[in-house]
Amino acid sequence: MQFLSDGAETVRNLQMYISPQSEHWLDWFHITMRLTVMGQMRKGMNGVEASALVEQAEQDLESLKWHLWNGNVEPALKLVDGLKVLLGGDGISAERQKLLKAVREFGAYIATNQAFIPDYGDRYRNKETISTAFAESAVNQLVSKRMVKQQQMHWTQRGAHLLLQVRAQVLNKELRETFRRWYPGMMAENETGMPLAA
Repeated sequence: MQFLSDGAETVRNLQMYISPQSEHWLDWFHITMRLTVMGQMRKGMNGVEASALVEQAEQDLESLKWHLWNGNVEPALKLVDGLKVLLGGDGISAERQKLLKAVREFGAYIATNQAFIPDYGDRYRNKETISTAFAESAVNQLVSKRMVKQQQMHWTQRGAHLLLQVRAQVLNKELRETFRRWYPGMMAENETGMPLAA
């Protein structure tokens, strides 16, 4: 079994408690999300900072992404250190300060999760899961739409939580067994979908 997470210690501790023998990986989606935000911050420095500095930051961010994609954590952390030096200094612009802060936070994030960063490129080529982006996107769209108060069928926080629990059981193929525990007289299905006697 494999677990992907955003790198939060509480989530990973729960995953390891549930299944310590499983593979535990940092979700590529969460790495690229942070890199994309830093890329946007770098663009915000155009016209504010020297073009050579902005270009170097762009190259370093691209190189950082490549190293992480290939599971090369040590060179990635060295690039983070280099970016901190490049962006540091006195009297720097607000845009540069924001990027520097994001780079520092990203470096700490990668250092904390380095044991859970695989070679994503190799996993991708072998058709192994590297990201939950498709699920995260669907959940974000659905939940954000239904949590809006003007929505005709508005969800409460409790209702959304219960719905997501049901959806997780459906995806894990556990819902029927849950119903059978609640209703022992419920019939099981064989592999063809035909009812069997309970």
